[in-house]
Amino acid sequence: MDQIKIGKFIAQRRKDYGLTQMQLAERLGVTDRAVSKWENGRAMPDSSIMLELCEQLKITVNDLLCGEVVSMENYNKELEKNLLDMAKAKERADKHLLVLEWVIGILSIIVLIVPIIIGSLLPMEDWVRIVLVFSGFIPCFVGFFFALKIEQIAGYYECKYCKHRYVPTYKAVNLAMHMGRTRYMRCPECGKKSWQKKVLTKEE
Repeated sequence: MDQIKIGKFIAQRRKDYGLTQMQLAERLGVTDRAVSKWENGRAMPDSSIMLELCEQLKITVNDLLCGEVVSMENYNKELEKNLLDMAKAKERADKHLLVLEWVIGILSIIVLIVPIIIGSLLPMEDWVRIVLVFSGFIPCFVGFFFALKIEQIAGYYECKYCKHRYVPTYKAVNLAMHMGRTRYMRCPECGKKSWQKKVLTKEE
C-alpha cells in the first residue's frame, strides 16, 4: 500500500466535502494531528475507525487502501491485492514483535539477576538485601507479562492434527506447557490437544 497516495486521496476527499482537518477529526473522535499524519502519508488510519472514515468520505475501504475510487471491473483484483498487502504487513509486524519478545525476556532476566548478584556479593543489612532482591522481581514480572502477551497475539499456533491456525486466548497460552514457542494446547477446531508450533501466516 502506498501511504503517500492514500494520504493525498484522504485529503482530496475531505476537501471535496468542504471539511477541515479539525472537522473531520471531530466527527471521527481523533485529533486533527492524526488526520494530518494520514494526509502526509506518515501514518494509516487505525482499523477501528477505518469504516467510519470511509463513511464520512463516501468511499469503500477498498478505495481507501488503493488511494483512489476503484472501478467495478477492477474491484475484485484490487481487493485481493490489498488483502495480500495487509497479510504481508501483518507478517512483518509479527516478526518484529517476536524479536521484541526475546529482547523483553532477556532484559527481564537481567533485571532479576543483577539485584540478586549485588545482594549476595555486597555487605548490607538483611532488610536492604530483601528490598533489593524484591525490586528485581517486579519489573521482571511485568516484562514477562508483556512478552507472553506478544507471543499470544503475534502470528498463529498450528494444530498438529487438523492444521488449523488460530490465535489462542492469553489464559490458554499462559497455562500451557511449552518448549520455547511450541505450546501444548487444545485446538478450538478439532478439540484435540497437541504440541502446537508458532507460525506467522494464517494459511499454509
